[in-house]
Amino acid sequence: FDPLLIESKAAATAVLMLSSPEEEVLAKACDALYKFASKGDENKVTLLGLGALEHLNRLLSHGNPAVRRNAVMVLGLMASQHDVKKSLKELDVTNSLIARLAPEEDAVVHEFATLCLAHMAVEYTTKERIFEQGGLEPLIRLLGSPDPDVKKNSVECIYLLVQDFQSRAAVGALNAIPPLLELLNSEYPVIQLLALKTLELISKDAENRKTLGENKGLDCLLKILETSELSDLHVEALAVLGNCLEDVHTLQLIQQTEGLKKLLSLVAVSGVPGLQENAAKAITKAAYDSENRKILHEEEVEKCLLNLLEVENAGVQVAASQAISAMCENSASKRLLGLQGIPQLVQLLSSDNEEVKEAAVTALANLTAGSPSNASAVAEAGGIEPLVNTLGAGRCGAVANAAAALCSLAVREPSRVAIQGLGVMGALAEPLRRCTDSRVQSRAAFAVAAFACDADARTELRNAGGLGPLVELLHSKDKEVRRNACWAVMVCASDEPTAVELCRLGALDILEEINLSIELKNNFSEAAVEKLFQNNLPQKYSQMGYLSSSDIITDGFYDCGQTKRGVKFLSLEELSMQELSDRRAVICINAQPPEDNSANNMQKYLVLFQSCSRGEGTRFIFRTHCAVIFHSKKRRKGKGKKEEEKSKEVAQIASQVQEETDGENAPWPPPLDLILLGYIKDASKSILPLRSTREQVVALAQFVAGKMGGPIERHRLHDFSWELHLSEIQFELKCNVVPIGRVQKGTFYHRALLFKVIADRIGIASSLVRGEYNRAWNEVKLVEDSPQGIDGLLLPPRDYIVDLMFEPGFLIKQGSAEADQYKFI
Repeated sequence: FDPLLIESKAAATAVLMLSSPEEEVLAKACDALYKFASKGDENKVTLLGLGALEHLNRLLSHGNPAVRRNAVMVLGLMASQHDVKKSLKELDVTNSLIARLAPEEDAVVHEFATLCLAHMAVEYTTKERIFEQGGLEPLIRLLGSPDPDVKKNSVECIYLLVQDFQSRAAVGALNAIPPLLELLNSEYPVIQLLALKTLELISKDAENRKTLGENKGLDCLLKILETSELSDLHVEALAVLGNCLEDVHTLQLIQQTEGLKKLLSLVAVSGVPGLQENAAKAITKAAYDSENRKILHEEEVEKCLLNLLEVENAGVQVAASQAISAMCENSASKRLLGLQGIPQLVQLLSSDNEEVKEAAVTALANLTAGSPSNASAVAEAGGIEPLVNTLGAGRCGAVANAAAALCSLAVREPSRVAIQGLGVMGALAEPLRRCTDSRVQSRAAFAVAAFACDADARTELRNAGGLGPLVELLHSKDKEVRRNACWAVMVCASDEPTAVELCRLGALDILEEINLSIELKNNFSEAAVEKLFQNNLPQKYSQMGYLSSSDIITDGFYDCGQTKRGVKFLSLEELSMQELSDRRAVICINAQPPEDNSANNMQKYLVLFQSCSRGEGTRFIFRTHCAVIFHSKKRRKGKGKKEEEKSKEVAQIASQVQEETDGENAPWPPPLDLILLGYIKDASKSILPLRSTREQVVALAQFVAGKMGGPIERHRLHDFSWELHLSEIQFELKCNVVPIGRVQKGTFYHRALLFKVIADRIGIASSLVRGEYNRAWNEVKLVEDSPQGIDGLLLPPRDYIVDLMFEPGFLIKQGSAEADQYKFI
């Protein structure tokens, strides 16, 4: 067949020619397609649409060298386009490209094959495929190619591959470090830069760092840093050196050759932010080792870091602050950095850059941890207010470290007062609510525990709504968060209002559930339960059925009977709002008149009290929105006109007090019990003067029994109609809450409660125990008299149960048959 010359101006024709069996036609078609693709990405997309990639992929393995060369040139050129790159990955051309890296191939083939691989290695899946197909070894071999384009493409591809840790570890085994170091001497800056970036990645591996040192890589890096003509490579060279400084041996070697001193001097005089930032990062990496910190301190690295804090560059300030945080592990560095660096770090807390603020507050947290002198320096530098403000920062790390720093400052009383004065509890409530980061939750809870020792701080947290989120942290699965939350709850439960609110929010139920688990419970969870009960005696007595002699009953206490676990414990106000029912009456204690500075109102209460204490006969009409008022009972026949007028006066004064109390927008007060107030006054006068505790206990028992219906014969106990009496009072008051002074016929639990109340007021140590079937009793400890004939012998105290029902004042030895009979029969 005679030769046929064809002239075509359509790319589609050239693509069709790729199917020709003639080698010369294939070579010329590929050459034409290369020229077409080099004119722009649109032409590359056109060739993709014409199906050129499938033909070119097949031609990569053609027997003719010219065809292979021209085909790989087209693919290498087209691979820069995104859609082409995606199609090449689907065709799995990497194996054919790696085959073209063989030593016998032409340099042009090497150039474009490595170029194509470099374009494709940007994606992770392709990196993995190149590694698995053995592409790393021929790429490392080509680093020694005489062609600079082959070197550039090869090192770029290796740089992309070693971003994956598998390739990073394999590079050392394939002896890639010597040829990479050789590339640092290249006359082409782009090759030097790619070599340094590759060394930075592979030097993250300890074995590679060792190999780098063995091949005098440190000398090469220091030489670059000392050469001003190579200043464009200083940042990357320092990044490689920073990885090497993690090893103690390497740092010692650099110190011995005075390389470290030169490095710090270079950083001091350099005005390149990138270099300064990488220098600080290198110090941070090195400072993670204790031996390295000693070496860095010997070289006075602190001066360098303090100078870097003054650089007006966010990246440099962040890196310097992080390095200071790392160096704080060395006590000498901590003192030095604290003396000179704290004012600068405090200033950085006001930065608009959130990352700078986080790094600065982290450094302050580390500087003040366990260092009272540094904590004082922060306060003196005006750091308290910025730290409190940082609790509202957007970055979790900043909030967590601000809380930690404030806790360190709170060790000193003046600082703690200043911090509380800036509303730290209200500021802590916000991160407790919104942050889900365990570091923030843990340190915020710890800060609450540190500051909640003050009553005003607890009130502030309660008013800011911080108790609810704190209770929620008790559910945390993080051990430290849960522990610190238990600690905070324990401290917050130091006063009655906060303890009651915590119980209302479910803290007690959660803590009891935690304490049932061996894995979840901790010392603070058990202590928190005790503290909650200690400052919420109504709930303690209701659930535990026991009040010890150290549990002092105060005004506001109430006995609503025994409640089961899991059942909501209602407040006295909630109980008072319930409709009248046939349920057990709630017995309340309140002998404290409402606070009122008015002399007129004080005089009115005095009249009421005197009337009550004279026994002129009064009764309570309980209102759910106020305390109580008194008016006279049914008067006996033949009562004198003066007594009648006096009773009317008492009722009129009580009504006026009632109206004035109603008009105030004050919190709901418990019902006032002036009868109980009279009991306490009478008991104080008659019982306190008695010489011995035994006599006081007996006298108080007889006093209580006398106020509650007197002694009852054991066989007539069932005839003692105390239930009817209580029902009448409830009906009369139109309420289930009954002041204890109104109970004139009281059974075991009424008398035991009244005994405990008065005993606590006059200083007699006694406990209150709830039994079954409306039983309750008081236990006291009394010292026995010395046996006859033996003077001065001090016997240990013994426990007695005080009889308040059958023989008031009789003391029953605990553990005896009589004691069991009193409790249960």
